[in-house]
Amino acid sequence: MASFHPRNRHQGRYDFARLIAASPALEPWLLTTPRGEPSIDFANPAAVKALNGALLADQYGLTGWELPEGYLCPPVPGRADYVHAMADVLATSNDGRIPTGDGVRALDIGVGASGIYPIIGRGEYGWRFIGSDIDPTALASSQRNIDRLPAMRAGIQLRRQHDAQAILDGILADGDELDAVLCNPPFHLSPDQAREGTERKWRKLGRDPAERLNFGGQGGELWCPGGERGFAERLIRESAQRPEQVLWYSILISKEAHLPDLYRSIHGAGAWEWRTIRMEQGQKVSRFVTWTYLDGEQQRRWARRRFSTGNHLPPSAPAKSRDPLHGKTLEMILTELVAHHGWSALGESVPINCFRIDPSVASSLKFLRRTPWARQKVEALYLEHLRRLTRRG
Repeated sequence: MASFHPRNRHQGRYDFARLIAASPALEPWLLTTPRGEPSIDFANPAAVKALNGALLADQYGLTGWELPEGYLCPPVPGRADYVHAMADVLATSNDGRIPTGDGVRALDIGVGASGIYPIIGRGEYGWRFIGSDIDPTALASSQRNIDRLPAMRAGIQLRRQHDAQAILDGILADGDELDAVLCNPPFHLSPDQAREGTERKWRKLGRDPAERLNFGGQGGELWCPGGERGFAERLIRESAQRPEQVLWYSILISKEAHLPDLYRSIHGAGAWEWRTIRMEQGQKVSRFVTWTYLDGEQQRRWARRRFSTGNHLPPSAPAKSRDPLHGKTLEMILTELVAHHGWSALGESVPINCFRIDPSVASSLKFLRRTPWARQKVEALYLEHLRRLTRRG
């Protein structure tokens, strides 16, 4: 079974009786598996849409959620993982406490026709949202979904992006302050690449791509010039123009191979710190990159100013991961390496001045956080250190 974030409401098997009670529109799509268990045909986009509508009705009280024909239908459980993981990122700037309530403000870049991230973020944590999109039909659909619940309507504002080359420009005003930016970018470089991706999905499901139904997704939802990497590079450049306007920027990245170049771009933009947050659901692994221009003290001042009047939640224990670096901060890694090998040996393995000249954990962390290639060497050394410990054990 999929392993979601510990706070994700969608753990375990779907309770179809409960979901149908919340949204009777799901019932016609119910079928029985060869093992005699209730399910739906996950290769049928109409059934998947009905399932997600039932999840939103059951968990957030949002009945009648809908999408225009052909628009992207997002999987609610996976989208919720991104929101929960971003809440944990905010907690790192707030003494480990997750800020909740109207005092927290986030931007969803590319809100789409579903309004899914603002709906989940508002429903889970009471955050206020701005949702941006270039497609007026998508915005109108999101607004209809949001208007179905007064609590949603009161905390979510939609803004249209009129410039196809801009992301933050034209959306954020000078006085806007945001605690988090979320973004699910178009993944593909072109319509042809998007079509090939859809056909691969159908083949994995054992269906003939020639008879495929549309899983959903308009042009701007599926592809853009430069694909996800190009979109991420543009967001990084625009974020550098607003270093003190946002606490934590973030963007989903589907291809792990893009990460080194994005780290270099984030470093070049002058960010103070950046991380990659992995999300795992069974065999599926996704990730988002998050970065901030504020140093530790600036983050603490931000949190005291914006989060002090709201409620707070303790972050959940992280889900178990097979990644040996999961849950390990750079400070933890460096401290353990120094304790086992000493600064002299560390400087021989990774020949950088902060390890060789008057070394300290504090000065080394400052350099490593701003130097991706050096950090990667330290992490590789730590992985080898773990392998040696395992062999000795």
